[in-house]
Amino acid sequence: MERPEIKNLIISSLNPGTDTEPIARQLEDEGVSYDYSNKFTAKVLDKIFEAGLTINREQEFITKLSSVFYRIALTGVAAIVLLMISIFIMGGSFSINSLLGIGDTIDESIVCLLTGN
Repeated sequence: MERPEIKNLIISSLNPGTDTEPIARQLEDEGVSYDYSNKFTAKVLDKIFEAGLTINREQEFITKLSSVFYRIALTGVAAIVLLMISIFIMGGSFSINSLLGIGDTIDESIVCLLTGN
């Protein structure tokens, strides 16, 4: 029996009103068998539980990533606060000019320095 014939028999066995016993017998006579091994159930259960472990690993990864993000974010906020305190101490006040490090210069001299005129 050729492959298309086997395929047609299998497809015809899927019809709800079809008696599958003669089709199964004919397939077995041709040497086609669909017997499961003894370890089939164990393999299927292992695959199912392995998928559960994968989901748990993804959840663990997201949890650890968020904790690392919070540590980095808190460190960044602390660095920004320290920078602002140092600017306040060195400039005497906290303003846009002290934040940019401009100091006591006149705005016209800044424009002159930037444009080259």
